[in-house]
Amino acid sequence: MRLTNLDMDALRSFAIGMEAGSFAQAADRLGRSTSAVSAQLKKLEEQAGVTLVRKAGRGLTLTDSGEVLLSYARRLLDLNDEAMSAVRGVELEGWIRFGLQEDFGETVLPEVLGRFARAHPKVRIEGRIARNSELKDRIASGHLDLALAWDDGSPFAATADRIAAVPLCWLGAAGREPAWLPDGREPLPLAALEAPCLLRTIACEHLDRQGLAWRIAFVSPSLGGLWAATAAGLGIALRTPVGRPQSIRQLEPRSHGLPDLPSLGLALFHAGKEPSPLTAHLAVIIRQALWETLPAEWLTQQAIERSPAA
Repeated sequence: MRLTNLDMDALRSFAIGMEAGSFAQAADRLGRSTSAVSAQLKKLEEQAGVTLVRKAGRGLTLTDSGEVLLSYARRLLDLNDEAMSAVRGVELEGWIRFGLQEDFGETVLPEVLGRFARAHPKVRIEGRIARNSELKDRIASGHLDLALAWDDGSPFAATADRIAAVPLCWLGAAGREPAWLPDGREPLPLAALEAPCLLRTIACEHLDRQGLAWRIAFVSPSLGGLWAATAAGLGIALRTPVGRPQSIRQLEPRSHGLPDLPSLGLALFHAGKEPSPLTAHLAVIIRQALWETLPAEWLTQQAIERSPAA
């Protein structure tokens, strides 16, 4: 049996077209004509020997075979891009300093470090997990080359590449109702990180605006301690859903008398205006890991356009 090699350019056009919602938008992103992208899709269907998309009203929808191929296409494109980065960057040497929020330590960091180490085996990474204020201070002072941190929209001297808008939420112990009622008789117990803490400040400001009394019931220097206190029912916490343990659940604000919350920006902060090749490639890998980890509705349009399939 003769094996068929799928065309990588056609796969990329296929993946971008389905992510964008139309092959006309895919053509714009790729700098090609719509007819050229349509021809690539036809070529891909001929190679696969199946129909991949069908018309649905004014748009297109995937067939069952198309859904299967799209899943493989994303993985093939990721591997292709990683291989090309590794080949081109194998001779790069030096070291890079990278910092990130503790929220992403388990979900993103292992994947990022593994991909970068495979692509640049001669490069040393100095990693730091720290609080938001420390990360931004170290970027501003030049002690970090790149940092994944919360972006509250305040002016900042460094270059910020907004990746996502992550929803904030109130969190409580799973399997039990919070031992607090919004009747004004007892202040709301809060579990929070040590000050200064951006999310702690946001929690207090929103409670004050709604006229709710509160008290700091538990303070932790680490996210692990905060999760433990919240799971034990010592207080309600304000965080994002990222990295939330199963022992903690999201609380619906209105049914618990709590304020509605906004989303919080997530950005890559660069120490300089012109990042080095190493810093630029690490930023690409971080964006890829976040693109694979975070829900699509959280991602900014810029992040989607710079995703692995783009």
